[in-house]
Amino acid sequence: MTSTLTDDAMRALRTTSTATLTTLLFKHGLRNTFLQGVRLLGSGGAQMVGPAYTLRYIPAREDLDHIGVFQDHGHPQRKAVEDIPAGHVLVIDSRGDASAASAGSILVTRMMVRGVAGIVTDGGLRDSHEIAALAIPSYCQGPSAPTNLIKHHAADLNVPIGCGGVPVYPGDIMVGDAEGVVVIPRGIAEAVAHEGRAQTLFEDFVTEQVLAGRGIFGLYPPTDPATDGQFKAWCSAKHPAP
Repeated sequence: MTSTLTDDAMRALRTTSTATLTTLLFKHGLRNTFLQGVRLLGSGGAQMVGPAYTLRYIPAREDLDHIGVFQDHGHPQRKAVEDIPAGHVLVIDSRGDASAASAGSILVTRMMVRGVAGIVTDGGLRDSHEIAALAIPSYCQGPSAPTNLIKHHAADLNVPIGCGGVPVYPGDIMVGDAEGVVVIPRGIAEAVAHEGRAQTLFEDFVTEQVLAGRGIFGLYPPTDPATDGQFKAWCSAKHPAP
């Protein structure tokens, strides 16, 4: 599975905040797109953008979830680490349970080396201080030392899941920044990416105006007819045509 988003759309999403994206998605009629209780480990770095590759956990059962299961090359958690395509984001449905880890630093390091764009779970991650130092965006509910086997049974790969209370379908576009993670349905991702670039540019204009002392009425939202002309003039000055 590969993303069919254009390179230009991917670049646009890398410079659009999750706050802006959630507003744009609301305009498209989508209210539940921001994962709840999911936070970035570490201090930031490049914005995460990539198609979702999903892993679903169900509650563990003692006769099935023992340390020997990791010898099976088909174990869904281990298979996910080796099979997820480069540029994709591993999204894990841990049922919001962070009492055991969804993965640890060795698995995350392996995905980083393979060129994976990020990992997102609504559960915990172990070795969290080590993961925070890696060059791969990693999002979780919080640190959790216990192995996944005590609470989680890896059941399915690349099926629709819920993560942080939000539906995620394989191939949906995941975008993460310091604020959190948003899910963009694949069918509208290209359009939303270009809308995001335009909205970010407008918000830069608005911020400059507010810093100069201007009030928000008529400016944000731009209900004053003069605002559109002022924005176009600002764009011409800041980004002149070649």
